[in-house]
Amino acid sequence: SLTTRAMTPADREGVDYHFVTQEQFAHARDAGELLEWAEVYPGCSYGTPRAPVQQALATGKLMILEIDVDGAIQIRKSLPQALALFVLPPNERTLLQRLRRRGREDEQVIQKRFNKAKREIVKAWECGAYDEFIVNRDLPHAVSEAVALVRARMSERAEVQGV
Repeated sequence: SLTTRAMTPADREGVDYHFVTQEQFAHARDAGELLEWAEVYPGCSYGTPRAPVQQALATGKLMILEIDVDGAIQIRKSLPQALALFVLPPNERTLLQRLRRRGREDEQVIQKRFNKAKREIVKAWECGAYDEFIVNRDLPHAVSEAVALVRARMSERAEVQGV
């Protein structure tokens, strides 16, 4: 992913994100080089470069994108065959606890993130971009459920293609 957000000491260029200027991001967006993109916060944009995804898919590889609802809506339009999964918290109380447990932000920022997450959940249910919803009560179980859904989709595709 590309991002215009500031790099933190914990970030690694090319591993966590490719950190770019606003101008570089705008150029990639305007040139159609991004599969999806969003300005998540003022001056803070994120996007998925199109070329690496297309190259991976062309060679039969699986691509996993961690994107917001607006990104999923964009992906659904350009790659309708994509499997879109939305990971839900078990409830709002747990979501808020998880945000606080991260220990990275003050309470005001946590509340902003919490309210944004609640809006995203509603939008995810309503937008029609998602194939499945996974409730993350327990991370290993949620991962197993996601893997099972991906395997089922891959098996369906193989049957259709006569493999």
